[in-house]
Amino acid sequence: MKRLFACLLLAAAVPHASFAELPPSAYEKMQSTAPEVFRVKVLRVDVEPTEDSAVREVTMLAQVLKVGRSHQKVKPDDLITIKYRVTAREPGWVGPGEVPILKEDAETVAYLKPNAEATEYAPAAGAMTFDRF
Repeated sequence: MKRLFACLLLAAAVPHASFAELPPSAYEKMQSTAPEVFRVKVLRVDVEPTEDSAVREVTMLAQVLKVGRSHQKVKPDDLITIKYRVTAREPGWVGPGEVPILKEDAETVAYLKPNAEATEYAPAAGAMTFDRF
């Protein structure tokens, strides 16, 4: 009977353990160190396939509604481009969550970092790039 109880307990715990995510403190740190923090309205979202069938390229055009902080001197009403990749994972994959693909007309906070040329932006807080803790 003890063995059966132990097996049931283990079986119940395994599915929850297999979906490990970063702790909230990791996302909070990424958000607090993001060089660019805006309130944005998504104007256009393009999702394109890549050579890897599990990976998609996301390009969003967004209007800045409010600036929390900006090292690039972005102002309200500026248009910005946000680019990133999303990977479809197998069920049970362990690791940090994916950056969500937003819908057109969505208004949200955006924790971003500029790319090397400072002409486009990338997510700076992983799965919590478009969400506030």
